[in-house]
Amino acid sequence: MFKFITDRPFWVNLLAAAALGILLVFITLQMLGWITKHGEYLTVPAVKGKHTDEAIKLLESKGFDVTIQDSIFTDSLPRGSVIKQLPDANATVKVNRTVFLTVNRYTPPMIVMPALEGKNLGYALNLLAKNHLELGDTTYKPDFMKGSVLEQLYNNQKIAAGTKVVWGSKISLVIAGGLNNEQIIVPDLIGKTYAEAKSLLEESGINIGAVVGKDAIKDTASAFIYKQSPERYNDEKKPAYIHPGQIMDVYISQIMILPDSTATNNNQSINKP
Repeated sequence: MFKFITDRPFWVNLLAAAALGILLVFITLQMLGWITKHGEYLTVPAVKGKHTDEAIKLLESKGFDVTIQDSIFTDSLPRGSVIKQLPDANATVKVNRTVFLTVNRYTPPMIVMPALEGKNLGYALNLLAKNHLELGDTTYKPDFMKGSVLEQLYNNQKIAAGTKVVWGSKISLVIAGGLNNEQIIVPDLIGKTYAEAKSLLEESGINIGAVVGKDAIKDTASAFIYKQSPERYNDEKKPAYIHPGQIMDVYISQIMILPDSTATNNNQSINKP
């Protein structure tokens, strides 16, 4: 075999090697084109808006690979539907191309409850919208901070800022309606439990301000009120008046503490013949 090669002129062998090399390159390119399906293209079908399972079956039937790239949530589209596809619909791509899908989540995400209390109503509504929460019921309560949010409620219970709630939850607001010209006599809270006093003040439209002594008491509701501000009587010993919506501060104790005036009156009664 080697003698056959060496017996021929060098230029003949060189031409033969060049021809063989060209043949090998041609065969390799043809095989690569066959393996990669060179020159074959497909049109990407439109799957946006379809259910994810339906979209995947359609794409795979057309010869595409499918990857779920991301999942987000929007309440304006059906859950589990395709929100975005890449490449876009009707794009011409090579066969075996991967189509990436972004789908709408089935489960709504949790949202951190914003702090609305003390905020202007308009600003509070913007915060609700930005955090994908809806406005529930609105009630008005007499208070000098007219137009501001006094309480934020979820399922009729107060909800603290930072608590997580489901996307789209309805948040009810208690809004300050301002003070009117109505005046009522300052209620007498001395001797009542904190729970009783709170109920009485709510019925009268009066808000509780500072609760002095609560930090040292475990059961605040059963604690007794021994002092209040404003007091029931003024310096002239006449009934004092208050507007609904104003606040009262209370002082509480775990045990009953009688005011000095009450103790003095009781002692005088006992000493009478």
